[in-house]
Amino acid sequence: MELRHLRYFSVTAEELNITKAAARLHMAQPPLTRQINQLEEEIGAKLFLRGPRGLTLTPAGQLFHEHAIQILEKLDTTVAAVRRLVRHNRELFGIGFVPSVFYGQLPLLVRGLRQKDNVELTLAELTTVEQVQALKAGRIDIGFGRLRIDDPEVEQEVLFEEPMMAAVPVGHPLDGTTPTLAELAKYPLILYPASPRPSLADLVLGMFRRRGLKVNVVQEAHEMQTALGLIVSDFGITLVPEQVKRQNRDGISYLYLAEKHITSPIVCSRRRGEAPSETMKAANEILEVLVENRRTGKYP
Repeated sequence: MELRHLRYFSVTAEELNITKAAARLHMAQPPLTRQINQLEEEIGAKLFLRGPRGLTLTPAGQLFHEHAIQILEKLDTTVAAVRRLVRHNRELFGIGFVPSVFYGQLPLLVRGLRQKDNVELTLAELTTVEQVQALKAGRIDIGFGRLRIDDPEVEQEVLFEEPMMAAVPVGHPLDGTTPTLAELAKYPLILYPASPRPSLADLVLGMFRRRGLKVNVVQEAHEMQTALGLIVSDFGITLVPEQVKRQNRDGISYLYLAEKHITSPIVCSRRRGEAPSETMKAANEILEVLVENRRTGKYP
């Protein structure tokens, strides 16, 4: 499959008319039809239904269209970033992060680096495992996650330990209390992310298992926002890092735990043995201030 196939398909999916799509693509109709047919053969699924009134997307076509748009938008963003990089002689600096750290001080780091005229920042939402892979491949320069991973090419630093909190629907029997893990284990648990693993989900499960507690996982969500939506729907409860409470999402109560030592680390990952660039030095300086603010209670 080539990039042009995605563009041909995307335009056709938007127009739902081969003639109009061919005109937009500045090509004849028969070659476009052949390209779409070849794409369907390669995927092994029909993407369009052909009818007298034109085309309609099949369920497989709708799913493929959603992902094709994301790929093409990401490509366009990357090309634009590279052009800015070359035009202004900027240094490309990539940051990987798990979603739960973006509710705290990470945006302040991003803001500080964006003020530097010679830096082009890229942000990537990645699990800690994916961050390690991206660091080794050179796709990012620094990562912020929650897992300690032993890899000879990557060095990790625990910035601080963050308290875990219970997220429960407003009006839940535990609402307004300071529950223990044993009390939480009595209620249906929503786990996230569902994949890839290992992740925060495994940290949460380990917190219960180390205390001999069995939990009833009723749903696994791929994203935290989905998990929080399920909580609002009274589908279950979950554990979240303290930073998440800054969202102030309606319908959810965030409860500190009776066990104050139940925490999740904020882990900073960098390539091992690499001389820091000027941007990395600036990032480290900003991090020192932010971490000190956190440790001294100046920033929750």
